[in-house]
Amino acid sequence: MDFDFTEEQRMLKDSVDRLIAERYGFEQRNSYLATAGGWSREMWNIYAEMGLLGLPFSTDDGGLGGGPVDTMIVMEAIGRGLVLEPYFADIILAGGCLRIGASSQQRAELIPDIAAGEMLVSLAHSESQARYELANVRTVARREGDQWTLDGSKRFVLHGDTANKLIVSARVSGEQRDRYGLALFLVDAHAPGVTCRGYLTQDRLRAADVQLSNVRVNDAKLMGAAGGALPIIEQAVDQAIAALCAEAVGVMAKAHELTVDYLKSRKQFGVSIGSFQALQHRAVDMLVMIEQARSMALFATMMAEAPDPIERGKAMSAAKVQIGRSARYVGEQAVQLHGGIGVTEECHAGHYFRRLTMLELLLGDTDHHLAALARHGGLFD
Repeated sequence: MDFDFTEEQRMLKDSVDRLIAERYGFEQRNSYLATAGGWSREMWNIYAEMGLLGLPFSTDDGGLGGGPVDTMIVMEAIGRGLVLEPYFADIILAGGCLRIGASSQQRAELIPDIAAGEMLVSLAHSESQARYELANVRTVARREGDQWTLDGSKRFVLHGDTANKLIVSARVSGEQRDRYGLALFLVDAHAPGVTCRGYLTQDRLRAADVQLSNVRVNDAKLMGAAGGALPIIEQAVDQAIAALCAEAVGVMAKAHELTVDYLKSRKQFGVSIGSFQALQHRAVDMLVMIEQARSMALFATMMAEAPDPIERGKAMSAAKVQIGRSARYVGEQAVQLHGGIGVTEECHAGHYFRRLTMLELLLGDTDHHLAALARHGGLFD
């Protein structure tokens, strides 16, 4: 199989890597973190000008028609820079729901503004009791004529405090954990009855808890068929997992690079500690784990648009398991090989470890995906 990038993909990689290298140094990132919302609107506009915000959307909807490989390239660069902007939350996760489940009219109304950087959308799906079970939803939507009334609460809505629109999942029928009976609604983030509490996450990104109390929307805000939203959510999450795997590879690669540079510069007993064979072996073990993760990230990318949901889900679970294991090992080694400074705010390695910790938990941790894989009898029959 040919894993070489096309000429267009190489150009994309070069431009994104150069942008992150020039505009996302450690001090620059800290300055973005100190702004309102915790990320840079200037950088967001640059992403829009480069076409990155419209990359995964169809050309018919105002996007660039990029595929999973293009997304992988961008997400790996985002990982290397520990990018703060809501690219994953807005373009990949919520954008995936729009691409898969929204009507042509809804896409025409939202995607051009999203691609231009003028509209921010977040997926409000996770709930306290659900953990990683996508069908476990307590939020309800009651039909009243041509209106729907939504009541419930959502947790850990990525960048929900800066979103203009929320894609809210709610149960229109069935029991709390039924696979059927879910619907997706487009809700104005500032609509009456919507309360949003934003906060910093461990890796210094943003999330929010959203409370919905008698929030009313009309039929035009319903995405897809009422009761049939779970396959849309599952497909969007599977594609988002592939993107997370690519980001994790970028984070690990940069953490390894920082660690090797530190081993070369830190001196003990008059020589650099990188000359000690035991530490060289640990650095090599880190590289091996990164390459294993890279292989599985490529596999997840290839399977991201697979039509069979079972096979696609198995591939994403297998990739997430390896990513989780690699991320934990590489992050721990990066901090330990830096010594005591590895856990300080001033040390870059600690920030990469934080992000790796969050990536291992997002959209299902290692144990969750290992159990899912076991239920299906493993990756291959």
